[in-house]
Amino acid sequence: MEDKGRILIVEDEQDMLFGLRKILSKQGNIVEIAETGSIGVKKVEESFFDIVITDLKMPGVDGIELLHKVKEVRSEAMVIVITGYGTVESAVEAMKLGAYDYITKPFDAEHIRMVVRKALKQIALTNENKYLKQQVREGKDFQNIIGKSRRMQDVFEIADKVAKTNATALILGESGTGKELVARYIHYNSPRRDKVFVPVNCSALTETLLESELFGHEKGSFTGAISTKRGLIEIASGGTFFFDEIGDVSPPIQGKLLRVLQEREFMRVGGTDTIVADIRLIAATNKNLEQCIKERTFREDLYYRLNVVSVRLPPLRERKDDILPLAQFFLRRFNKKMARDICEIPQDVLGVLMGYDWPGNVRELENVIERAVVLATESTIEVSHLPDELLEAHIDSGPVLQGLSYKKAKQQVVDSFSKEFVERLLQMSKGNISQAAKQAEMDGANFRRLMRKYGIHAEEHK
Repeated sequence: MEDKGRILIVEDEQDMLFGLRKILSKQGNIVEIAETGSIGVKKVEESFFDIVITDLKMPGVDGIELLHKVKEVRSEAMVIVITGYGTVESAVEAMKLGAYDYITKPFDAEHIRMVVRKALKQIALTNENKYLKQQVREGKDFQNIIGKSRRMQDVFEIADKVAKTNATALILGESGTGKELVARYIHYNSPRRDKVFVPVNCSALTETLLESELFGHEKGSFTGAISTKRGLIEIASGGTFFFDEIGDVSPPIQGKLLRVLQEREFMRVGGTDTIVADIRLIAATNKNLEQCIKERTFREDLYYRLNVVSVRLPPLRERKDDILPLAQFFLRRFNKKMARDICEIPQDVLGVLMGYDWPGNVRELENVIERAVVLATESTIEVSHLPDELLEAHIDSGPVLQGLSYKKAKQQVVDSFSKEFVERLLQMSKGNISQAAKQAEMDGANFRRLMRKYGIHAEEHK
């Protein structure tokens, strides 16, 4: 799709003014005009324009003054100056002050169209880079989906099929299961991979703020709207827009989203101009939308528009084969982030991780590993570095802990578990410390340290 934009033409010669408007309007641009520099300044202050085209020589406020005002009020706008053959030096000076390009009178219609197209493409690239740079800083997290289990392989199979199309997708799953990562996976394996991926969390914003973030707003459309603002849907043009937690969206905004899906167009808050939405839409929710429809909190017609293809993400408790590779991945990440060198997750720690139900899913596991890396003093993670809720879920404390303080009870649980674990491994290896340490995925020095701590002797297990 060819780039379109909002353009302001400032020119005191009416034939030139209306001629430019006709040429650029035929390209599908929204074009406004101003017959003087002072009117141009007022329009720039009141509204948003991608491009301002201005004559250099005008009575009163000239093109240079207008250029300064545009860069002061809206620095990202492109300014194209019009000049005569005898004043090209002035145009070059204007470019040094921040103008994008210049055209000379009399101009060729195709040339001005070409200059405007180039400027709009530059604007589109700038908007893309704003998001792409952030994604690069995050290391393209869409690649970080760990899933060796059969359940996750099924998810990837569906996601790969969806990615090849432009179909709207609905990702379902509990909080923390990685819905945004799957959305990114679909985007980066789609024909739109070189365009932007723009996410928004619908539950994190009030209705008014969400509407403004999604669709943008015109100056003065509500209290605090001091200037025109582009919405995220507009910025995502050509790419993928991800609605996270769409089940939390209010009915009025649901109606506007339905129009985006049906007509592929929308208007800014307080605006009258229709804006084309060339986006691939992916939505996600942790709610049961069919139940929400019955409760009249979610529109049935929007649900069917969203649910062209659904991808269901299993909770971590239903794919425990992924716990170890996920934990190892997070360990590598936090080792790098904190400049640590923790090389292993011992079997006793893994046993606790595997025995937990993970109500917070992958996000909770990530937090647990980060905490353990922070607390670890040597080259390995210990059971004592895990949060209390994991230990409490893993071991039935029973009456043996009665009368103890919380801190002492916790330490007794950790010591009991660790001592039993080391003894069991030594029994299995018939007292061979090297073999037991290898089974525990610990180095020999750390394993011997645990033996000394709990008074365990290898000879007793031969």
